Amino acid sequence: MVSIKQYRKKKGLTQAQLANELGVAISTVGMWELGERNPNVLMLKKLASFFGCTTDELLETVNEEKE
Repeated sequence: MVSIKQYRKKKGLTQAQLANELGVAISTVGMWELGERNPNVLMLKKLASFFGCTTDELLETVNEEKE
């Protein structure tokens, strides 16, 4: 899984809240978090700005056991 889920949880947001904030479908957020899809470049920049991190940090794979 990519670290988008960790950043979302740190902000105390649900997938629905994040999706609403970004103007995407809830299923899109879910696929990003599972690593089934990656956000496009523009959305990746928007996510990084929203979470206050780098785009590289967002795309890092994390071990689910660490959650």
